[in-house]
Amino acid sequence: QVQLVESGGGFVQAGGSVTLSCAASGRTFSTYAAAWFRPAPGRERVFVAGITWGRSTYYADSVKGRFTISRDNALNTVDLQMNSLKLEDTAVYYCAARIGSVRQGSGSEYPYWGQGTRITVSS
Repeated sequence: QVQLVESGGGFVQAGGSVTLSCAASGRTFSTYAAAWFRPAPGRERVFVAGITWGRSTYYADSVKGRFTISRDNALNTVDLQMNSLKLEDTAVYYCAARIGSVRQGSGSEYPYWGQGTRITVSS
């Protein structure tokens, strides 16, 4: 079993930056793929960014070039660096993990989830 806890949410101005962190329990977490999701209008959770155990990264088109996902196996954390934030980035961000490769579709493919942390972007 893996437990995930997100932190780093808060208020930020449009164009600003913030870093979210996901802290994981379990010695085997470094072998899991991890990802960040957020809700979208008219939808449930939507893929934002993902990272494999080998540190290959994947991004949604809407955040490519602005967000960076990384992991620190010594600390058992997965970070999401969010730059050039836009109003539409306002959301609750969830950390998720699964065995195997990064999946960019439905969040139902990820069995482990954190409780979420909210980012509010203001003009």
